[in-house]
Amino acid sequence: MKIKTKFIAKVGVLSALATAIMFLETPLPFTPTFLKLDLSELIVLLGGFALGPLAGILIELIKNLVHVAFTITGGVGEFANFVVGCAFVVPAAIIYKKNKSVKNAVMGLIVGSLTMVIVATFVNYYVMIPLYVKIFAEQFNITPEQSLQGVVAEGTKNNSGIVDLKTLILFGIVPFNLFKVIVISILTFVSYKKVSPVLHK
Repeated sequence: MKIKTKFIAKVGVLSALATAIMFLETPLPFTPTFLKLDLSELIVLLGGFALGPLAGILIELIKNLVHVAFTITGGVGEFANFVVGCAFVVPAAIIYKKNKSVKNAVMGLIVGSLTMVIVATFVNYYVMIPLYVKIFAEQFNITPEQSLQGVVAEGTKNNSGIVDLKTLILFGIVPFNLFKVIVISILTFVSYKKVSPVLHK
């Protein structure tokens, strides 16, 4: 019971921290304007490494559930963030849990990063952007084609190579997520050993 209580308390604290950080987002100059970088996955990864993959999933879920109340996307963005975040954190945490070594930490971060980029690519192409297009078409009383053109135009602002959905994914979504996983992985690798003693108390 004591172990479960500690686990729940740690997940709660990390979820609150991840939620707060999720609101501190910034656009990147080379990606579509609707994509904004936040570092909340750092907290999720730290929790996943210290407490296991289940903790990572729970932290990811809680931060996105809280964020839904402050979104204009009808939860589409948060759903995608949850799926993509889990694709990053769960493989990394599983690999690290098997043998908590520096080698496995690096391997976990690499596998998690690759999985996240792949999942983000397919989720955005087949689910997230089509849903965005549908929501905005209904909200502004325009056709789906006009809605898609509006989404693509947001990408064109920072990259003239983005002209349709496929190039939006290739030159917008993929570079954004590559940059994100590299930054988060480096921060996790550098900071985990420093915060690990606190997370294991």
